[in-house]
Amino acid sequence: MKDQIKILLVDDDEYSREPLSLLLKKSGFVVKGAGTGHEALQCLASEQFNIVITDLFLPDSNGIDILKEVKRISSTMEVILITGFASAETAVQAMKEGAFDYITKPVNFEELKIVLAKAIEKHHLVNENVYLKKQLRDKYEFSNIIGNSPAMQQVFNLLKRVVKTDSTVLIMGESGTGKEVVAKAIHFNSPRKTMPFVAVHCGAIPENLLESELFGYVRGAFTGANKDKVGKFEAANGGTIFLDEIGTMPLQLQTKLLRVLQEHEVERVGSHRTIKLDVRVISATNNQLEEEVRQGRFREDLYWRLNVIPIILPPLRERIQDILPLARHFLAKYCQEMNRPLMNLGRESLESLEGYHWPGNVRELENVIERVVALTELNHITMDDLPPNISGAFKEPDEYSIRVPISGIDLTKTVSRIEMKMIDEALTLSNGVKAQAAALLNLNRTTLVEKMRRLGMQR
Repeated sequence: MKDQIKILLVDDDEYSREPLSLLLKKSGFVVKGAGTGHEALQCLASEQFNIVITDLFLPDSNGIDILKEVKRISSTMEVILITGFASAETAVQAMKEGAFDYITKPVNFEELKIVLAKAIEKHHLVNENVYLKKQLRDKYEFSNIIGNSPAMQQVFNLLKRVVKTDSTVLIMGESGTGKEVVAKAIHFNSPRKTMPFVAVHCGAIPENLLESELFGYVRGAFTGANKDKVGKFEAANGGTIFLDEIGTMPLQLQTKLLRVLQEHEVERVGSHRTIKLDVRVISATNNQLEEEVRQGRFREDLYWRLNVIPIILPPLRERIQDILPLARHFLAKYCQEMNRPLMNLGRESLESLEGYHWPGNVRELENVIERVVALTELNHITMDDLPPNISGAFKEPDEYSIRVPISGIDLTKTVSRIEMKMIDEALTLSNGVKAQAAALLNLNRTTLVEKMRRLGMQR
């Protein structure tokens, strides 16, 4: 990637700058030269660079000023300072201000190439880190959590208020409802979004190891503790710790967790030194913690400490309106990953998905869609492509299921309501494309448009 690296070389000594610029260009770098601090600042304002190499002493400014401007513009641009007057004091100042390295004149080009290689490696790592953090923030924006049902809209409205606070949150819901996704959405939309998000599955860690995982330990604390270890709470300092399946935590450890939440400090196992913490705690459970409290398996004081802001995620069977958009989302995801054309759901297959109980919730739906994309040869998903337990949920509509009540019925209004429902379902299945919806209803497009106009349907 060296041919993509663009360097700004700042030196008022033309007889030093030009030969060095030529050597850098021969090594494959793109180089722009500047003879003064003013020229350098103009270049930084108008162009993008990866590396800045600047003399420390310039006729109208100094390299420290340029260094400060670079760091103001970009956190990923690296600066290498060069001077003919070696000074430990200026070297220390330069490193404090964020310089990558500091070398003296006359420049040894081989030495400079080694420093450049390290600076480029750091530049790429920092850029990758920034990119990954942005990807995480984008992934966990609220707009990427799918849910049009009234129950999920209530959750979204609560989340928008929760992210503005620093309060402890307890997320409750069945397995597979997306508790960790919601926890990450809270973190990555909060002021802590640039700090660590650390997830701990309390039920997946053996009881005798959970304390040292959460709080860390010091060397010699127990057999096998050969060096100090940072715990999850320390690793999350400044950010958010997510304690999944908090209801499985043993009572003895609940007492220690309560102290951490109350005092905002932690002690590593085997140490008496306290470490101050600034951590937001989000916990989650698929158990009814109130029942666990009544049974004496969960501390009541810890429950109220965790349950400052409760968020309840509804199971998928209670948000049937979300099954179609979720299925389409997973279809798009796995079709792209498997390099397949976008697949679509038939009416019967969709009704099967909507009629199924979904004990595994959204996670189970995602697994089903991944399986279908992997195994289905055609681009149209039928009943035969679904697992038997799901395809069995489809019920053929009973054409005689409508009965005339003894009190009578307004036939015209009833027929209109049925027509509107069928048209709406056809438009939903066809993503709003009227020609496709008309084909599903065995109509031509103009007839469908006229029916919609007559029925007052605004689509």
